[in-house]
Amino acid sequence: MSDFVQLFNERLQEIEAYLDLLAALEQQVQQGPPSIGRTGPVITVQQQKILYSSVYLQLYNLVESTVSRCIEAFSNAVIERGPWYPSDLSTNLRREWVRCTARTHTELNYENRLAAAFELCEHLVQSLPISTFRIEKGGGGNWDDNSIQDISSRLGLVLRINQDIYRSIKRPFRNDQGSLVFIKNLRNELAHGSLSFAECGEGVTVSDLRELKERTASYLNEVVQFFQKSIDDYEFLLPDRRPSHPSISA
Repeated sequence: MSDFVQLFNERLQEIEAYLDLLAALEQQVQQGPPSIGRTGPVITVQQQKILYSSVYLQLYNLVESTVSRCIEAFSNAVIERGPWYPSDLSTNLRREWVRCTARTHTELNYENRLAAAFELCEHLVQSLPISTFRIEKGGGGNWDDNSIQDISSRLGLVLRINQDIYRSIKRPFRNDQGSLVFIKNLRNELAHGSLSFAECGEGVTVSDLRELKERTASYLNEVVQFFQKSIDDYEFLLPDRRPSHPSISA
């Protein structure tokens, strides 16, 4: 199992364990004010709301960590399954390699800009294989299904998602927002202080949170499997450079 697949499963299990805790708490509420132990302090309604709101942060963490690891695995495959040269890369990924090597999207002074350009020139003049590669992901704090689609397209990939799962992630969950958009917006409101944790957990049940988790997990699992297949099929290379091509040996 690839590291990024394993990470996704581990993070998902953490959320499921937390939801089990909330479900037990919700069951206690039906029997009266819940408390910590027989004689411990009572868990207030405000505290319960705060506990519920934490699920949104955990779900967003799952989204961003999953996307980040998928992208890292895709770029790492160039090195780990190589050696490959810039001329072997797909057009989109070669552009990303130039962006990384020449640091075209980084604020540089004249000396550092020259150094980055010289490094790119030396690499090409000496016909060196690619030894380092890191795709600039961007999107920090703003990952949802739309931005996942955008980064996939930027890498030259056609993201394929099961139609039922795609419709589920797009179907409004609350406030006319699809599941991942809803999670992203709530996370940002909490992070920027425009929404309190107690307000975020208002009117929420564990059943609601489980449904949101299921929609999110199903979609992200499709993304993870898609990137795994793209790596296995060497889609980071030009079609005629891929090992499955008759003229290329593995």
